[in-house]
Amino acid sequence: MFIPAAQSAYRTLRKTQPRVRLNLLFKNGYSSKVEYKPIRSVLVANRGEIAIRVFRACTELGIKSVAVYSEQDKMHMHRQKADESYIVGKGLPPVEAYLNIPELIRVCKENDVDAVHPGYGFLSERSDFAQAVIDAGLRFIGPSPDVVQKMGDKVAARVAAIEAGVPIVPGTDGPVTTKEEAVEFCKKHGLPVIFKAAYGGGGRGMRVVRKMEDVEESFQRASSEAKAAFGNGAMFIEKFIERPRHIEVQLLGDKAGNVVHLYERDCSVQRRHQKVVEIAPAPRLPVEIRDKMTEAAVRLARHVGYENAGTVEFLCDESGNFYFIEVNARLQVEHTVTEEITGIDLVQSQIRVAEGMTLPELGYTQDKIVPRGYAIQCRVTTEDPANDFQPNTGRLEVFRSGEGMGIRLDSASAYAGAIISPYYDSLLVKVISHASDLQSSASKMNRALREFRIRGVKTNIPFLLNVLENQKFLHGVLDTYFIDEHPQLFKFKPTLNRAQKLLNYMGEVLVNGPQTPLATTLKPAIVSPHVPEVPLVTEPPKGLREVLVCGGPEAFAKEVRSRKELLLMDTTFRDAHQSLLATRVRSHDLLKISPFVSHKFNNLYSLENWGGATFDVALRFLHECPWERLEEMRKRIPNIPFQMLLRGANAVGYTSYPDNVVYKFCELAVQTGMDIFRVFDSLNYLPNLILGMDAAGKAGGVVEAAISYTGDVSDPKRTKYDLKYYTNLADELVKAGTHVLCIKDMAGLLKPEAARLLITAIRDKHPDIPIHIHTHDTSGAGVASMLACAQAGADVVDVAVDSMSGMTSQPSMGAVVASLQGTPLDTNVDLRTVSEYSAYWEQTRTLYAPFECTTTMRSGNADVYLNEIPGGQYTNLQFQAFSLGLGDFFEDVKKAYREANLLLGDIIKVTPSSKVVGDLAQFMVQNNLTADQVLERAEELSFPKSVVEYLQGSIGIPHGGFPEPLRSRVLKDMPRIEGRPGAELEDLDFDKLKKELKESHSCITNRDVMSAALYPQVTNEYLHFREKYGPVDKLDTRIFLTGPNVGEEFDVPLERGKTLSVKALAVSADLKPNGIREVFFELNGQLRAVHILDKEAVKEIHVHPKANKSNKSEVGAPMPGTVIDIRVQVGDKVEKGQPLVVLSAMKMEMVVQSPLAGVVKKLEIANGTKLEGEDLIMIIE
Repeated sequence: MFIPAAQSAYRTLRKTQPRVRLNLLFKNGYSSKVEYKPIRSVLVANRGEIAIRVFRACTELGIKSVAVYSEQDKMHMHRQKADESYIVGKGLPPVEAYLNIPELIRVCKENDVDAVHPGYGFLSERSDFAQAVIDAGLRFIGPSPDVVQKMGDKVAARVAAIEAGVPIVPGTDGPVTTKEEAVEFCKKHGLPVIFKAAYGGGGRGMRVVRKMEDVEESFQRASSEAKAAFGNGAMFIEKFIERPRHIEVQLLGDKAGNVVHLYERDCSVQRRHQKVVEIAPAPRLPVEIRDKMTEAAVRLARHVGYENAGTVEFLCDESGNFYFIEVNARLQVEHTVTEEITGIDLVQSQIRVAEGMTLPELGYTQDKIVPRGYAIQCRVTTEDPANDFQPNTGRLEVFRSGEGMGIRLDSASAYAGAIISPYYDSLLVKVISHASDLQSSASKMNRALREFRIRGVKTNIPFLLNVLENQKFLHGVLDTYFIDEHPQLFKFKPTLNRAQKLLNYMGEVLVNGPQTPLATTLKPAIVSPHVPEVPLVTEPPKGLREVLVCGGPEAFAKEVRSRKELLLMDTTFRDAHQSLLATRVRSHDLLKISPFVSHKFNNLYSLENWGGATFDVALRFLHECPWERLEEMRKRIPNIPFQMLLRGANAVGYTSYPDNVVYKFCELAVQTGMDIFRVFDSLNYLPNLILGMDAAGKAGGVVEAAISYTGDVSDPKRTKYDLKYYTNLADELVKAGTHVLCIKDMAGLLKPEAARLLITAIRDKHPDIPIHIHTHDTSGAGVASMLACAQAGADVVDVAVDSMSGMTSQPSMGAVVASLQGTPLDTNVDLRTVSEYSAYWEQTRTLYAPFECTTTMRSGNADVYLNEIPGGQYTNLQFQAFSLGLGDFFEDVKKAYREANLLLGDIIKVTPSSKVVGDLAQFMVQNNLTADQVLERAEELSFPKSVVEYLQGSIGIPHGGFPEPLRSRVLKDMPRIEGRPGAELEDLDFDKLKKELKESHSCITNRDVMSAALYPQVTNEYLHFREKYGPVDKLDTRIFLTGPNVGEEFDVPLERGKTLSVKALAVSADLKPNGIREVFFELNGQLRAVHILDKEAVKEIHVHPKANKSNKSEVGAPMPGTVIDIRVQVGDKVEKGQPLVVLSAMKMEMVVQSPLAGVVKKLEIANGTKLEGEDLIMIIE
């Protein structure tokens, strides 16, 4: 081995002694003359990491390096690493460019090249290439052409092995070129067999066949792959040995006939016959077998006159018998592990041997070659292990490698901004670890792989980590079935990739605008709301939740009833912003103020923070998980009971669900942190109410049954909903076991006198039940009504903090607190604390300017007593009227609402029944219809879907029955639902739903399944969004809604101890041909760029459509590639699993199968079409 001083002397020798002739005597066909002739320049007829590996060796030896590159590789790193580089194969396909022998020779001759190194793959095992190099007066850094030819010919290699006394596996006598020959061999020798490319290796064109019916298809696919990779589709067939180890011996020979082995490598960890992880030396290989194997390899090399580097591959069975497979007459991908354990630079050795130096001169005699420790090589590829290792192409948005002691990296295109093309092998970087033993080496490799950060393309790192942590691997118990027999290797914990996903989201907003619809043109304020400080190091003071946790719902209700002060429920976290800000307040802002609420408002009855519209809005518009919101609030507020709105048998949806869905929902809600369930029904329909009560109670929650209030009990002329109606309903709910009784006045119709009459009547009949009142302040009389309720015997009233109160929200917390100070009903809430709390929300509210109700509503309005529009709906209807161009007609909408309510029978109006009335009202205004005209023309009009379903009975039966003759005229002969709508529905199969979700999404939790049970399409879209853009709930609200300003710096806290520092730099003004714009950021001080499709710009250019992941009828490309075979036409009937199209990429072919049975409606491809991942292939109906 050379030391640095010797290397310096060696370079001097090359310069001063251009040629030295040595006369040697030897046998076995080696030349009798060994000529030393220094090499001054080397062209590498290859690309990628092996080209760079050779260039580095040349640089260390003082040799000029020359690269060649295809048109597709003009930006590739290997051309930049060489001293000189020249393009080859202009106009040729990507692979063929590197197979053009005449052009490669021309580049050599024109640029004073002395020698050619073939690398591996491409022409490395083509004897005609080696001969062409020599015929051109150049040196070929590898075996002689005769040896390359003999060893590349599987048949000739087998003959040589037999002659050398090396054991072989039974197989064909020569290459097989037709499927008929393959079938004949299989019939004669039996199965299983293995097909191998006759003129190349590396797993290309290799198939194991165990069934006769698969022989023809497998042969055609293998032959096609081999032809694409090596220019010849001839195959070699041999018997397949079960459960072998794949052991290969590294050889090095010189021109004088000296051959040494550099010990063996275990390459048994394979997939599709492609090596994934290699180890040197082979663990647990008995010394006597190793010695026999290495001796056989050396004997074969000497027999054929082998010179330079090469590998003899063997299969070793469980009994220790080994069989010759083939000789790789070239350097191999995994040569690195041998270099690590022997300390011998194989590439430099190749060059030195090609110059004419002998192994003894290099210091390489067998007795001096001693292995040290264990080395492991992992091939990090751009393949997706979660998707059958399909090649993944694209742009490396982020690349950060793992390094450190004992780690070596061999790579080429591994840097941020590199383009991974579909034309070549998927290898990204080779990671090599070296340590004293196998476990230590695996530990170093594990650590290094975990340090990698690769974004923009999928890699096999998660799979490699699973391999490295497998106990059998760590103990060296390996064979070629290792991957197949360990399915747990394919269970991955997905990388979060949160930073890059968030950059993509912000880039999307900057290029294409807000990703949640904005209700107005107003922009969020540039403000950072001040959060009042609290002593986070101390526990918050105890509250009513302690009573609930320790004593249960009955003890909680008893405690509430025993309190002398008026208790408050704060609606700021839910109903207040639903009414004022279109339910758009995000978890981000709720969680900021949560610790303050926990410490300062511990004496609240409860905090209303979940359920109702907040559930689907979180998924649909805020792109966040409502379950995570509940969980995180519970962590920050452990002491105050949480309350949610449960729509009886409708859960938090707008329709009826199977009963088991409602029960499962309540159970999961309690597990996640919910305490009190305000259960109501939009029609006060008892069967729906009682089902919700039972579900909440069985889940362990406090049942607060709610009577939805409408009409006016203080007006003797309003007889449909009189005092008796409400007291009778209260009797039924108390009888059904409610813990707390609620009056839910969703439109703010409960006047002070009506409040006194109603609460007094209920309290007289039920002195022990806590009574809770909810109202809206639309008329401005809310505070007065709540004070009247308190004085009449109510225990709890709903309020919102001052800056989020009034109008369609709840009455002011501060006003109620101040009004009762010094009275027997004093709330014991500090008004100064309310002021601090209000100040936060006053600032925060400005962030939601696009949804601000005051844009269209300037004040409360007592006309609510006429139209009876619920608070939240009042705001929404006003927004809708403006968005539909009916802003000037909102007064007409309000009048029409009153008429629509009377047409439908004067019903209770709360979601979803309020939506029915609202839809009919807007329908009447848009079509300029009066109530009389609606009734007269009912049989011919196309009513909104919600109206038809209501009349069918889909949400229950209204008090007093359905309106006639309207119902009969609208429905005609349509079916009607009798009784509780959900009673006849079959139970939902949650396991089946979870399985379906897992087919389309990763990391599906039981929460996701529950969300999908309630909102299938909304949840599916949310899950796709989450996978694409990550945790957008971590962004500040202004940035989430409208994106950052260029030049703005801000932080994004992901979790405790992990914060992203981001700066928005620029949006590219130039549009790429495919409609992409680049958006530049600085992330944690490093430049990052994301590519965003400009959706407006692409309307002007043709871009191949993408398959909609949520639509199974649209078949998308599973990987980037070129269409090489289309097996169906428009109109063809196809079965599920039927082959549709064959794609080729990275020298691998893939058959795209039909995801469903149906008929091909449309083809979006033709033969030769180049596709990106997820490009639409066809539509099947």
